Amino acid sequence: MGKFSGKVAVVTGGNRGIGRAIVERLAQDGATVVFSYNSNPKDANEAVAAVEKAGGKAIAVQANVAKLAEVQKLFEAADKIGPVNFLVNNAGVPSGGMLETITEEEFDRVVNINVKGVLFCAQEAVKRMKSGDRIVNITSSSHHFPSAGVSLYTMSKTAPRAFTACWAKELGGRGITVNGVSPGATVPGMFDHAPPAIKQMAEKGSPFGRLGRADEMAGVVAFLCSEDASWISGEHILVNGAGVA
Repeated sequence: MGKFSGKVAVVTGGNRGIGRAIVERLAQDGATVVFSYNSNPKDANEAVAAVEKAGGKAIAVQANVAKLAEVQKLFEAADKIGPVNFLVNNAGVPSGGMLETITEEEFDRVVNINVKGVLFCAQEAVKRMKSGDRIVNITSSSHHFPSAGVSLYTMSKTAPRAFTACWAKELGGRGITVNGVSPGATVPGMFDHAPPAIKQMAEKGSPFGRLGRADEMAGVVAFLCSEDASWISGEHILVNGAGVA
């Protein structure tokens, strides 16, 4: 019997990287986790199998969070398990390119998942939530450490910070907390495919001399979902080992 026994969690983008680590951690702590994946059912099935092997419960749902109808499908699948207690908005896509190179198509792709998806997943979640339930938005350390060539991505990951601040005020009266986690350079995660020179720079930028691990991000999410965090709302936790990325 884990601390989240009887709880139902929805995690977006839970088939790999930080999302998979979050799915595994919440399931390890006793929650039944319903997670979305946009593509690659092989990864999703492997994530479910890993959770079940460890004695937990997880359900994978193919859903593109950029589409409201598919967001609704995700939550309808969760409804079959029980009332949703936790939402972790983790799904996101990277984007790189200087200002002059950003196209309308790329703008729409990134904003639809990193911003629109967060908004409408939260909207569906709060229809189901009650006092004591939690929303956690996964953002990025790029807001803290902006650099050239990632303006679109940084903008898209800064928007959920604004959502978090406003929703904490809106939902606090209902006993629902809303917080954010800002991962630094993490593997597995979006740094999986970073050039070796960039990885080395991030490693050297932390006094720990290494990149973050996905399970370390998941541990912070689990804390924010727990009763230990009942008086924390509207906050963002930077999880980057005192680094510069």
